[in-house]
Amino acid sequence: MSAEKESLTYRAAGVDIDAGNAVVERIKPLVARTFRKEVMAGLGGFGALFDLAGRYREPVLVSGTDGVGTKLKLAQILGRHDTIGIDLVGMCVNDVLVQGAEPLFFLDYFATGKLDVDTTVAVVGGIAKGCELAGCALIGGETAEMPDMYPPGEYDLAGFCVGAVEKAALVDGAAIAAGDTILGIASSGPHSNGYSLIRRIVARAGITPDGGGFDLDLGGVTLADALMAPTIIYVKPILELLRRQPLHGMAHITGGGLKENIIRVVPEHLGIALDSAAWTLPPVFDWLMREGNVPREEMWRTFNCGIGYTVIVAREQAAATQAALAALGLDARAIGEIVPAHGDERVHIR
Repeated sequence: MSAEKESLTYRAAGVDIDAGNAVVERIKPLVARTFRKEVMAGLGGFGALFDLAGRYREPVLVSGTDGVGTKLKLAQILGRHDTIGIDLVGMCVNDVLVQGAEPLFFLDYFATGKLDVDTTVAVVGGIAKGCELAGCALIGGETAEMPDMYPPGEYDLAGFCVGAVEKAALVDGAAIAAGDTILGIASSGPHSNGYSLIRRIVARAGITPDGGGFDLDLGGVTLADALMAPTIIYVKPILELLRRQPLHGMAHITGGGLKENIIRVVPEHLGIALDSAAWTLPPVFDWLMREGNVPREEMWRTFNCGIGYTVIVAREQAAATQAALAALGLDARAIGEIVPAHGDERVHIR
């Protein structure tokens, strides 16, 4: 006679429903702070509702989805989970902003092998903070506990944003013309791009959490703080700027760096000429280039190099726009101009 089989439960299989419920209860007040008047239901429904009635005459919805790449690995190595959610929101809402859209709502996806309530709440708390900074509602999301999919202590993160803009106010780059000025707005650091290379440089430098190397001073900021500085969310000041004046184009400097992002919004018969002497390479990028012996060309196509967002305006509007950005709390400067394209090479950095 065979022995009676052990009774199995979902918890025994590695999924703790009670822990998931605990996370939901703890994040409810964090999420509630992000709600706008258009949100029609609270957290926990099967679908999130958002009322657009009366806000737009000819609305165009603009969507974006992204993650934070292997900056997650660094966050997990350093045990810094409270700001990586800001990065997640920033990567999505800044992309939507490029076309002049106001981010309306955001959804996140958090997946891990074994749910740690404190870590999860810290991550989602950062997402909520990012949504507050962007003025968009954290309207829903998914917390997935998936045994055997991730090593202990690791998690994955993704986000999705929907924004809207009046059709007549869409910023699509069509107005860009030769002679226009490119204004670069300062980043807080690498934001969330190039971290596979960053981690390789850190490892080659022999820096470990236990070895103290992350305490390296980079102009009054530690290496750890410089690498983990959250992505700047440009939404509120840029939307305010758009209320005051038209812009010919905008670009969010993400993967591909300065070389490959600005050109994405420029008409094909035009190119860009950037002056690298127009701004000082921030210490963290100087350290990465020196320690990794990274070629100059590789820096421009991997990192933002201190410029996280750009706006393109008519040359005669450049000084006034720069002053307006400064008044809105953004450090901006002229970093280049739009030029006629010559052959296949449309990007020139001197």
